[in-house]
Amino acid sequence: MQIVNFEPRHAQAWKQLNEAWITQLFKIEPKDREVLDHPKAKILDHGGHIFMAEAEAGGEAIGCAALIALPDGGFEVAKMTVSEAARGTGLGRLLMAACIDRARALGAPRLYLETNSSLAPALGLYEAMGFVHLPPRETPYARADVWMELIL
Repeated sequence: MQIVNFEPRHAQAWKQLNEAWITQLFKIEPKDREVLDHPKAKILDHGGHIFMAEAEAGGEAIGCAALIALPDGGFEVAKMTVSEAARGTGLGRLLMAACIDRARALGAPRLYLETNSSLAPALGLYEAMGFVHLPPRETPYARADVWMELIL
């Protein structure tokens, strides 16, 4: 497995990986559609980053995660998922480490994320990586009921 920067060839996998987990548990919301249909325009062109996990160099995409630039210089970790076949392999930890490493290298003050309390494995990973819970706040996502932050 390897973590690589998003390239145009990843666009379909980016969309499919995220649609798979979201529709399995929730529903696609307008904010999802924006970033899934237009990752370059909505994430990359605004100073964000997308990581893709490949089974092998240039191979099948089996996971992804995005860093969406925030006004304070931090990043929101978003659309992090691993294909069902690759779950339990430590790939989620590798993707989160790539997010943390990139944010630190760019001098970001923090990482922020929104998630759902039913996603126990994800919550466990975030807590293990040092994220702490925040009070509720406004969000464009109906499914978000957990807010977390990692000060870098």
